[in-house]
Amino acid sequence: MNAPFPESPSPAPQGEPLHLLIAAPRGFCAGVDRAIEIVERALARYGAPVYVRHEIVHNKYVVDGLRAKGAVFVEELDEVPDGAPVIFSAHGVPKSVPAEATARGLDWLDATCPLVSKVHRQAERQIEAGRHILFIGHRGHPEVIGTLGQVPEGSVTLVETEEDVARLDFAPGTDLAFLTQTTLSVDDTASIIAALKARYPEINAPRAEDICYATSNRQAAVKAIAGDCELVLVIGAPNSSNSLRLVEVAQRCGARAQLIQRADEIDPAWLTDIGTLGLTAGASAPEELVREVVALIATIRPIREETVVTTEEKMVFKLPRQLMD
Repeated sequence: MNAPFPESPSPAPQGEPLHLLIAAPRGFCAGVDRAIEIVERALARYGAPVYVRHEIVHNKYVVDGLRAKGAVFVEELDEVPDGAPVIFSAHGVPKSVPAEATARGLDWLDATCPLVSKVHRQAERQIEAGRHILFIGHRGHPEVIGTLGQVPEGSVTLVETEEDVARLDFAPGTDLAFLTQTTLSVDDTASIIAALKARYPEINAPRAEDICYATSNRQAAVKAIAGDCELVLVIGAPNSSNSLRLVEVAQRCGARAQLIQRADEIDPAWLTDIGTLGLTAGASAPEELVREVVALIATIRPIREETVVTTEEKMVFKLPRQLMD
């Protein structure tokens, strides 16, 4: 993508400073950090090319950077040559994928976020206990496809909305459990869970909330700033569930909200008549893109930058054993 900055110096921006509220935490989570490091370490160990099934994380800037280092992104395993190393994305894959890779003798690494893997194991345990799973998530999302692929076909019903709950027709006494995608709206999911419990009071709940800490923390951080902002910019990809949820959270707090992937998508007209602008980034967006956006905004309006911290994150996930020596 072309650089978003003018090649020649432009006059210093004039006018009243724009109050820029930057949410924290924002950007990369521990699962994304781990997935990217897996690809980079695999490239160092095996040399290029290293194949990756699907985008390792939902961010074009990150994917393009890894591609430049020698990663090759494919949709399915039949695109991976025999003998080549292959990595599965952070969103998780159905059980059939590693089984196919093993059958072909491929050297594979699993970059599935450990918090997604936790949901996979919960799904297996619920089926072993004889329960039917009601899975709250977005149809077609890679994480949902991966989770449904952990258990026998027909043992899970996908629920996306409260209206879906109203349409369920399980008989009283049916042994049910619910699980959720990790990157959902905290508020929407709470409403759906409440509807499930109202309709099926005996439904089995997970021991701990499935929505991951990073998703919850980033939504809480946006809530902390959005009420003071006329506009909130969310840096993230259109196929990033957690980034789209940040846009929704800001809108529900009364702010206009805009999803952007890079600074050059900003329309200067957005900044003309506002006093306070919010800025955050989805869990797959690196901090470089945040600073790129801040730098571009500063060429349009003088800014007064303030970071609003709602919590500190210290989560770190271990790498696969194959990459530890």
